[in-house]
Amino acid sequence: MASTRTPDPDPDSGWLSDEELAMVRRRLPICYVEAIPVRTDGLGVVTEVGVLLRVAPSGSIARTLVSGRVMFGESIRTALFRHLEKDLGPMAFPQLPSNPAPFTVAEYFPLPGASVYTDERQHAISLAYVVPVTGTCEPRQDALELTWMSPMEAASIAVSEEMEGGRGALMRAGLASVGALL
Repeated sequence: MASTRTPDPDPDSGWLSDEELAMVRRRLPICYVEAIPVRTDGLGVVTEVGVLLRVAPSGSIARTLVSGRVMFGESIRTALFRHLEKDLGPMAFPQLPSNPAPFTVAEYFPLPGASVYTDERQHAISLAYVVPVTGTCEPRQDALELTWMSPMEAASIAVSEEMEGGRGALMRAGLASVGALL
């Protein structure tokens, strides 16, 4: 009789089981990448900002950015591309920077007050980027919707209030870093 046991995860996959991830999150900061997808004109000026709508870890529906963990052995560039494709679809055609230097490093803490950025699940270090996309974006995975907004609308208090964990502040910092806020 064939076994119905679920096979063990590939030990070299770079992923942790849910139990291992929960244990690590209680003990170590985890490295993430976050991206603000933008559309630009011929001069490279940001004309639109893509904001995702998804179910947040708290179970509420919130606006957010492209984000995800960097796997063991994975380059920052590869992680950034993987998460952009995962959240925006394979036809988004992100234009990754030649130098993968983030516009900021956001440090998320599980307790409010330690930083403007919070994540109740963990202590996380996030490398944040503004990434132009030139293709068709179709949200995938747990993203419910992608809304294109003007830079001023994306940086507004109303949108910021719909974002969890201080990501509205991260959005404003990213847009300011590329001169998209007047």
